[in-house]
Amino acid sequence: MTDPAFIGFATLLGATGLMRLVEVVVSMRRMARRAGAVVAEPWLFPAMAGLHLALVVLPIAEVLVAGRPFRWSVGGVALGVLAGATLLRVWTLATIGGAWNVRVVRPEECAVATTGPYRFIRHPNYLVVVLELAALPLVHSAWVSAIVLMMWNGAVLWVRIRTEEAELMRVPAWRRAFADRARLLPGVF
Repeated sequence: MTDPAFIGFATLLGATGLMRLVEVVVSMRRMARRAGAVVAEPWLFPAMAGLHLALVVLPIAEVLVAGRPFRWSVGGVALGVLAGATLLRVWTLATIGGAWNVRVVRPEECAVATTGPYRFIRHPNYLVVVLELAALPLVHSAWVSAIVLMMWNGAVLWVRIRTEEAELMRVPAWRRAFADRARLLPGVF
């Protein structure tokens, strides 16, 4: 397909996939330094990796197979949401720095972040992923992919957040700081 909107969409998804690969490489290096603190997730991390692979593949397939058109009314809003999610991701990563990881890694007592977006919610990076999974497919009207990816992510996050918080609860500074903070939406959840 030589449509400029589709090429831009495919490029955006490809860049997202490349970014995810870089994130895994960075995380592997960080995990190697703290191997004893990495929490076993036998099926969960592969499910998450598959989800992010599907984020690159499913929307492209849907656009090609179902002939989904690019519509500024939907794509423009989705790009706006994606821009907001990207800003939140940058703010989150700038706040937690080297403590960020794609896996659950038990933090050190002194590494509990309570500034930046963590002043408002426990898991801003998971909120970023929720927004990205909703917005990226909708850039080119791949609404079925958005629904499938959001449902898959909901199932994954249901387990991941509980796994991560079980480890974080072992850190007294985290328990004190986050006892009254919502997980993803201030004052809601």
